[in-house]
Amino acid sequence: MDRILYTAMGGAKQSLDAQAVVSNNLANTSTSGFRAQLQAMRAVPVQGDALHGTRTAVMATTPGTDFSAGPVNATGRDMDVALKGDAWLAVQDAAGGEAYTRRGDLQISANGVLTSGGLPVIGEGGPMVVPLDSRLSMGADGTVSAIGPGETPDAIVEVGRLKLATAAPGALQRGEDGLFRPPSAPDGTVANLPRDEAARLVSGALEGSNVSAVEAMVSLLDNARRFELQMKVIDDANNNAQRANSLLSLQG
Repeated sequence: MDRILYTAMGGAKQSLDAQAVVSNNLANTSTSGFRAQLQAMRAVPVQGDALHGTRTAVMATTPGTDFSAGPVNATGRDMDVALKGDAWLAVQDAAGGEAYTRRGDLQISANGVLTSGGLPVIGEGGPMVVPLDSRLSMGADGTVSAIGPGETPDAIVEVGRLKLATAAPGALQRGEDGLFRPPSAPDGTVANLPRDEAARLVSGALEGSNVSAVEAMVSLLDNARRFELQMKVIDDANNNAQRANSLLSLQG
Protein backbone atom coordinates (compact mmCIF):
# COMPACT_ATOMS: atom_id res chain seq x y z
CA MET A 1 0.00 0.00 0.00
CA ASP A 2 1.33 3.46 -0.89
CA ARG A 3 2.29 5.21 2.32
CA ILE A 4 0.92 8.47 0.99
CA LEU A 5 -2.38 7.21 2.39
CA TYR A 6 -1.07 7.84 5.90
CA THR A 7 0.22 11.34 5.16
CA ALA A 8 -2.99 12.30 3.34
CA MET A 9 -5.05 10.90 6.20
CA GLY A 10 -3.03 13.01 8.66
CA GLY A 11 -3.65 16.09 6.53
CA ALA A 12 -7.37 15.37 6.38
CA LYS A 13 -7.55 14.97 10.15
CA GLN A 14 -5.76 18.27 10.76
CA SER A 15 -8.11 19.98 8.29
CA LEU A 16 -11.09 18.67 10.25
CA ASP A 17 -9.56 19.88 13.53
CA ALA A 18 -8.98 23.33 12.04
CA GLN A 19 -12.54 23.33 10.73
CA ALA A 20 -13.83 22.71 14.26
CA VAL A 21 -11.86 25.70 15.57
CA VAL A 22 -13.12 28.00 12.81
CA SER A 23 -16.70 26.78 13.30
CA ASN A 24 -16.48 27.56 17.02
CA ASN A 25 -15.17 31.05 16.25
CA LEU A 26 -17.97 31.63 13.75
CA ALA A 27 -20.57 30.48 16.28
CA ASN A 28 -19.29 33.08 18.77
CA THR A 29 -19.23 36.16 16.54
CA SER A 30 -22.00 37.65 18.70
CA THR A 31 -20.68 36.48 22.09
CA SER A 32 -19.65 39.38 24.30
CA GLY A 33 -15.90 39.54 24.96
CA PHE A 34 -15.13 36.36 23.00
CA ARG A 35 -11.50 35.85 21.97
CA ALA A 36 -10.92 33.96 18.72
CA GLN A 37 -9.07 30.65 18.80
CA LEU A 38 -6.05 30.26 16.57
CA GLN A 39 -4.71 27.07 15.00
CA ALA A 40 -1.96 26.58 12.45
CA MET A 41 -0.50 23.56 10.69
CA ARG A 42 3.07 22.81 9.68
CA ALA A 43 4.74 20.26 7.46
CA VAL A 44 7.04 17.72 9.12
CA PRO A 45 9.23 15.35 7.03
CA VAL A 46 8.58 11.69 7.81
CA GLN A 47 11.66 10.13 9.40
CA GLY A 48 13.09 6.83 8.24
CA ASP A 49 15.71 5.60 5.77
CA ALA A 50 13.18 4.55 3.15
CA LEU A 51 10.90 7.58 3.45
CA HIS A 52 13.21 10.45 4.38
CA GLY A 53 12.74 13.30 1.92
CA THR A 54 9.91 11.57 0.06
CA ARG A 55 6.97 11.88 2.49
CA THR A 56 5.75 14.81 4.59
CA ALA A 57 3.25 14.64 7.42
CA VAL A 58 1.04 17.44 8.74
CA MET A 59 1.03 18.42 12.40
CA ALA A 60 -0.86 21.07 14.32
CA THR A 61 1.17 23.75 16.05
CA THR A 62 0.34 24.76 19.62
CA PRO A 63 -3.17 26.30 19.50
CA GLY A 64 -3.39 29.88 20.68
CA THR A 65 -5.76 32.78 21.19
CA ASP A 66 -6.19 36.12 19.49
CA PHE A 67 -6.14 38.55 22.44
CA SER A 68 -6.90 41.66 20.40
CA ALA A 69 -9.80 43.74 21.73
CA GLY A 70 -13.25 43.53 20.24
CA PRO A 71 -15.41 46.57 19.37
CA VAL A 72 -17.05 48.35 22.31
CA ASN A 73 -20.66 49.45 21.79
CA ALA A 74 -22.89 51.43 24.12
CA THR A 75 -26.01 49.56 25.24
CA GLY A 76 -27.43 51.81 27.96
CA ARG A 77 -28.05 48.76 30.16
CA ASP A 78 -26.83 49.32 33.71
CA MET A 79 -25.57 45.75 34.10
CA ASP A 80 -23.56 45.67 30.90
CA VAL A 81 -19.85 46.32 31.46
CA ALA A 82 -16.89 46.57 29.08
CA LEU A 83 -13.47 45.96 30.60
CA LYS A 84 -10.73 48.45 29.80
CA GLY A 85 -7.24 47.56 28.59
CA ASP A 86 -5.98 44.18 29.84
CA ALA A 87 -8.52 43.86 32.66
CA TRP A 88 -10.41 40.59 33.23
CA LEU A 89 -13.50 39.74 35.27
CA ALA A 90 -13.14 36.93 37.82
CA VAL A 91 -15.83 34.24 37.82
CA GLN A 92 -16.32 30.91 39.59
CA ASP A 93 -16.01 27.95 37.20
CA ALA A 94 -18.03 24.74 37.31
CA ALA A 95 -15.45 23.10 39.61
CA GLY A 96 -15.59 25.94 42.13
CA GLY A 97 -12.26 27.45 41.12
CA GLU A 98 -11.50 30.93 39.87
CA ALA A 99 -11.29 31.75 36.18
CA TYR A 100 -11.38 34.90 34.06
CA THR A 101 -13.55 36.24 31.26
CA ARG A 102 -14.17 39.40 29.28
CA ARG A 103 -17.88 38.69 28.95
CA GLY A 104 -19.74 41.64 30.44
CA ASP A 105 -23.47 41.01 29.90
CA LEU A 106 -24.15 40.41 33.59
CA GLN A 107 -27.37 38.86 34.88
CA ILE A 108 -28.97 38.15 38.27
CA SER A 109 -29.88 34.54 38.98
CA ALA A 110 -33.08 33.45 40.74
CA ASN A 111 -31.23 33.35 44.07
CA GLY A 112 -29.68 36.79 43.69
CA VAL A 113 -26.21 35.77 42.48
CA LEU A 114 -24.62 38.06 39.91
CA THR A 115 -23.56 35.95 36.92
CA SER A 116 -21.60 36.21 33.68
CA GLY A 117 -22.49 33.62 31.08
CA GLY A 118 -24.31 31.66 33.78
CA LEU A 119 -21.28 31.56 36.10
CA PRO A 120 -21.15 33.38 39.46
CA VAL A 121 -19.16 36.60 39.41
CA ILE A 122 -16.59 36.80 42.18
CA GLY A 123 -16.68 39.75 44.55
CA GLU A 124 -14.65 40.53 47.65
CA GLY A 125 -15.65 37.41 49.57
CA GLY A 126 -16.69 34.92 46.91
CA PRO A 127 -19.68 34.88 44.55
CA MET A 128 -21.44 38.24 44.68
CA VAL A 129 -25.03 38.25 45.94
CA VAL A 130 -27.24 41.27 45.27
CA PRO A 131 -30.74 42.18 46.47
CA LEU A 132 -33.47 40.72 44.29
CA ASP A 133 -35.68 43.15 42.34
CA SER A 134 -33.17 45.94 42.86
CA ARG A 135 -31.66 48.19 40.19
CA LEU A 136 -27.89 47.93 40.03
CA SER A 137 -25.25 50.41 38.97
CA MET A 138 -21.58 49.68 38.29
CA GLY A 139 -18.74 51.98 39.25
CA ALA A 140 -15.63 52.31 37.11
CA ASP A 141 -13.61 50.40 39.74
CA GLY A 142 -16.12 47.53 39.84
CA THR A 143 -18.15 48.78 42.80
CA VAL A 144 -21.75 47.50 42.64
CA SER A 145 -24.51 49.62 44.13
CA ALA A 146 -28.22 48.86 44.41
CA ILE A 147 -31.47 50.79 44.68
CA GLY A 148 -34.54 48.95 45.89
CA PRO A 149 -37.83 49.04 43.95
CA GLY A 150 -39.67 52.33 44.50
CA GLU A 151 -36.78 53.93 46.39
CA THR A 152 -35.29 57.31 45.56
CA PRO A 153 -31.74 57.66 44.18
CA ASP A 154 -30.45 58.86 47.55
CA ALA A 155 -31.31 55.41 48.99
CA ILE A 156 -28.55 53.75 46.93
CA VAL A 157 -26.36 51.35 48.90
CA GLU A 158 -23.08 49.64 48.04
CA VAL A 159 -23.44 45.84 47.93
CA GLY A 160 -19.96 44.75 46.88
CA ARG A 161 -17.16 45.08 44.40
CA LEU A 162 -16.33 42.96 41.39
CA LYS A 163 -12.92 41.33 41.34
CA LEU A 164 -11.03 42.80 38.41
CA ALA A 165 -7.60 41.40 37.55
CA THR A 166 -5.05 42.37 34.92
CA ALA A 167 -3.09 40.00 32.69
CA ALA A 168 -0.92 40.85 29.70
CA PRO A 169 -1.93 39.36 26.33
CA GLY A 170 -0.72 35.77 26.17
CA ALA A 171 -0.31 35.46 29.95
CA LEU A 172 -3.54 33.45 30.24
CA GLN A 173 -4.49 30.13 28.69
CA ARG A 174 -7.92 29.17 27.39
CA GLY A 175 -9.50 26.14 29.03
CA GLU A 176 -11.86 23.64 27.44
CA ASP A 177 -14.74 25.54 29.05
CA GLY A 178 -13.77 28.73 27.19
CA LEU A 179 -12.55 30.48 30.35
CA PHE A 180 -9.03 31.76 30.89
CA ARG A 181 -6.55 30.90 33.63
CA PRO A 182 -2.85 31.43 34.35
CA PRO A 183 -0.54 28.56 33.27
CA SER A 184 -0.35 25.76 35.83
CA ALA A 185 2.74 25.30 37.99
CA PRO A 186 4.93 22.16 37.67
CA ASP A 187 2.93 20.56 40.49
CA GLY A 188 -0.32 21.17 38.60
CA THR A 189 -1.63 24.00 40.78
CA VAL A 190 -2.95 27.23 39.30
CA ALA A 191 -2.47 30.50 41.18
CA ASN A 192 -5.29 33.05 41.07
CA LEU A 193 -4.57 36.51 39.76
CA PRO A 194 -4.54 39.26 42.43
CA ARG A 195 -7.10 42.04 42.38
CA ASP A 196 -5.84 45.03 40.41
CA GLU A 197 -6.93 48.25 42.10
CA ALA A 198 -6.14 50.18 38.92
CA ALA A 199 -8.33 48.02 36.63
CA ARG A 200 -11.34 49.85 35.25
CA LEU A 201 -14.57 49.11 33.39
CA VAL A 202 -17.16 51.06 31.44
CA SER A 203 -20.79 50.68 32.52
CA GLY A 204 -23.60 50.62 29.97
CA ALA A 205 -21.41 49.19 27.21
CA LEU A 206 -20.35 45.80 25.90
CA GLU A 207 -17.19 44.58 24.22
CA GLY A 208 -18.08 42.46 21.24
CA SER A 209 -16.34 39.38 19.88
CA ASN A 210 -13.04 39.96 18.07
CA VAL A 211 -13.97 37.34 15.44
CA SER A 212 -14.37 38.62 11.89
CA ALA A 213 -17.34 36.80 10.37
CA VAL A 214 -16.00 37.34 6.85
CA GLU A 215 -12.53 35.96 7.65
CA ALA A 216 -14.07 33.01 9.49
CA MET A 217 -16.26 32.15 6.49
CA VAL A 218 -13.26 32.31 4.15
CA SER A 219 -11.29 30.02 6.48
CA LEU A 220 -14.25 27.65 6.65
CA LEU A 221 -14.33 27.32 2.86
CA ASP A 222 -10.54 27.03 2.65
CA ASN A 223 -10.46 24.17 5.15
CA ALA A 224 -13.31 22.41 3.34
CA ARG A 225 -11.41 22.56 0.03
CA ARG A 226 -8.22 21.37 1.72
CA PHE A 227 -10.09 18.39 3.22
CA GLU A 228 -11.56 17.51 -0.19
CA LEU A 229 -8.07 17.61 -1.72
CA GLN A 230 -6.68 15.23 0.91
CA MET A 231 -9.58 12.83 0.39
CA LYS A 232 -8.98 12.90 -3.37
CA VAL A 233 -5.33 11.95 -2.77
CA ILE A 234 -6.49 9.01 -0.64
CA ASP A 235 -8.97 7.94 -3.32
CA ASP A 236 -6.35 8.19 -6.09
CA ALA A 237 -3.82 6.19 -4.06
CA ASN A 238 -6.41 3.51 -3.40
CA ASN A 239 -7.31 3.31 -7.10
CA ASN A 240 -3.65 3.06 -8.07
CA ALA A 241 -3.15 0.22 -5.59
CA GLN A 242 -6.15 -1.66 -7.00
CA ARG A 243 -4.88 -1.28 -10.60
CA ALA A 244 -1.44 -2.51 -9.56
CA ASN A 245 -2.97 -5.56 -7.88
CA SER A 246 -5.02 -6.28 -11.00
CA LEU A 247 -1.91 -6.12 -13.23
CA LEU A 248 -0.03 -8.45 -10.89
CA SER A 249 -2.93 -10.90 -11.00
CA LEU A 250 -2.97 -10.90 -14.81
CA GLN A 251 0.78 -11.42 -14.97
CA GLY A 252 0.57 -14.25 -12.50
